[in-house]
Amino acid sequence: MTTFIAYVVVFLLAATPFFEMIAVIPLGVAAGLHVVPVTILAFAGNVVTVLLVILLINQIQAWLKRRREAKGKDGDSKREGRAKKVWKRFGLPGLAIAGPFFIGSHLAALMGMSFGGTKKRMAVWMVGSLTIWCLVTAVASHIGIDLLFNHTDREGFLVDYLER
Repeated sequence: MTTFIAYVVVFLLAATPFFEMIAVIPLGVAAGLHVVPVTILAFAGNVVTVLLVILLINQIQAWLKRRREAKGKDGDSKREGRAKKVWKRFGLPGLAIAGPFFIGSHLAALMGMSFGGTKKRMAVWMVGSLTIWCLVTAVASHIGIDLLFNHTDREGFLVDYLER
């Protein structure tokens, strides 16, 4: 049952904006969870919320506008500035591919939609990008953490904790 809860936490953390699957996958593997279900659940959690951002873009933009006006803020944040640079130089594909690593997948989807991307194209590019990032992160995590655990004779911090 504890392992099941750990996998649910992987899904929920990946679904949380700004806590990306790029961080969740290595964390799950380091905990001693199997890399395949961790990757699938991290991907699913991240994709579900990114697609929700894309589908609910109009409501999110209205909420952000009200929030900014209430705080009295004008201008772009650093993240928005970076997203704009990527958008101007590489367009939707560049933002979708670079976004999850540099500014976060949720913000990349939000910015891409704000800069004029269509829902369908944004969804396709983001799902493709997240698939690639998940696979790269999973392979790197599996190799790196497996190498580390072979040298330390450990199975993961969660497994070690549960065996006490």
